[in-house]
Amino acid sequence: MNYAYLGKRIREERCRLNMTQADLAATVEVSPAYIGQIERGEKNATLDKMTHLSTSLPVTLDYLRPDYVEDRDDNINRLILQFLHTKSVPEKEMAYRMLLAVFDCYETTQPHTESSQAAKTVL
Repeated sequence: MNYAYLGKRIREERCRLNMTQADLAATVEVSPAYIGQIERGEKNATLDKMTHLSTSLPVTLDYLRPDYVEDRDDNINRLILQFLHTKSVPEKEMAYRMLLAVFDCYETTQPHTESSQAAKTVL
């Protein structure tokens, strides 16, 4: 495992979310110094801590690995999840309803699809 690369990915995702090392450390329940050591590749995090880190960022453990191959769909999904991560439940529900409305409008000018109809039953 390339721990320097792993730390770099963690730092990139933390910065993308505008989190400090202290912010991330608080969510993972470790010290900011420990986060710094992980980000510099000096310390190897346990699987438990890696799981907490990935959940807090939010990315998959696989995404943090150096051999991860990202496709465009994964990237868009990750960006959406990161955006929603800091939002409250009511804000997430509002965003979901707005997306449904946008796609309903879009579909009126496109061939009919069943995917949006199935999604509406979730909330």
